[in-house]
Amino acid sequence: MSLINTPIKPFKATAFHNGKFIDVSDADLKGKWSVVMFYPADFTFVCPTELEDLADHYEQFQKLGVEVYSVSTDTHFSHKAWHDTSPAIGKIKFPMIGDQNLSISTNFEILREGQGLADRGTFVIDPDGVIQLIEITSEGVGRSASELLRKVKAAQYIAAHPGEVCPAKWTEGEKTLAPSLDLVGKI
Repeated sequence: MSLINTPIKPFKATAFHNGKFIDVSDADLKGKWSVVMFYPADFTFVCPTELEDLADHYEQFQKLGVEVYSVSTDTHFSHKAWHDTSPAIGKIKFPMIGDQNLSISTNFEILREGQGLADRGTFVIDPDGVIQLIEITSEGVGRSASELLRKVKAAQYIAAHPGEVCPAKWTEGEKTLAPSLDLVGKI
């Protein structure tokens, strides 16, 4: 069963954020748009490239009222050590959540069975705490923050404009579609 259009499940965890350890829960993801980006592990190879890309685009997400959370099954202590030692990870200003008890990864159905690692998954959550977008890739396929930004804008647009949909490659300001009987067979 897909998690699309389902509410996020309760969780509590500790994150490394702006030089401090903070508590984060499902309640923090409600009331605004959120991106939750799972990755397999700290001190790896594709993960820092993705997280750096997300850090480079973080201000753009913030301008859209979106908070970003990265999550791995490492501890918040490991996140701090990685942040303090890696130039790429040192750019991160969003919370880095530790999921060492695997509860968040399990709730989002992104945990690799028997490995204790999360798959490479991205979830966009609306202000009601409902999952609107999921992207999952295999271990070696990195994600693009600019493409994620485009998808967030599309999700926000359709939430604000019921009855409209965003076609493939839609970017902000382009035409949308209003599905109707009149469009059937004309696209």
